[in-house]
Amino acid sequence: MLLEFSEYRIRDLAPTDAAAIARHADNPRIANVMRDLFPSPYALSDAEEFIAKALSADPLTAFAIATDNEAFGVIGYIAGQDVYRHSAEFGYWIGEEYWGRGIMTGAIEVFTAHLFENFDFKRLSAGVFSSNPASARVLEKAGFTLVATLRAHVTKNGEVLDEHLYSMLRPGLVG
Repeated sequence: MLLEFSEYRIRDLAPTDAAAIARHADNPRIANVMRDLFPSPYALSDAEEFIAKALSADPLTAFAIATDNEAFGVIGYIAGQDVYRHSAEFGYWIGEEYWGRGIMTGAIEVFTAHLFENFDFKRLSAGVFSSNPASARVLEKAGFTLVATLRAHVTKNGEVLDEHLYSMLRPGLVG
């Protein structure tokens, strides 16, 4: 897959991305707003393992957010099952040096358009910890709507947090 926006792209991960992914992901400010399965500290071996697992998926569900020179983040989705088969949850992160430039908003816009165009998803959703208001703003700028605040829903680093659930319906779908 290759999706382009501005001077950036969303593309398939590659084993050669491991060093850059590890360098950008090894940041407690990123790990603190991710699920616990996101390693912290984030070693080269973690990136290699993540990329190998991602590349073995069929279909591919995790992708690099990159410049011409390096991968600096990841965006991906988990398709729903059973009665949730027309929904998908997605997640993302980018390296701190790329924050505040509108890159993640652009990535989400092209990625969600790709998901709606290529899959039979009716609804996309993303959860954001209450400790991450910047990610909530990114989703809102990308056209997502806050549909629920799940009180005391997650525990991260010993702190009980709310989770804000954002969603977007397939264009033209009345929900």
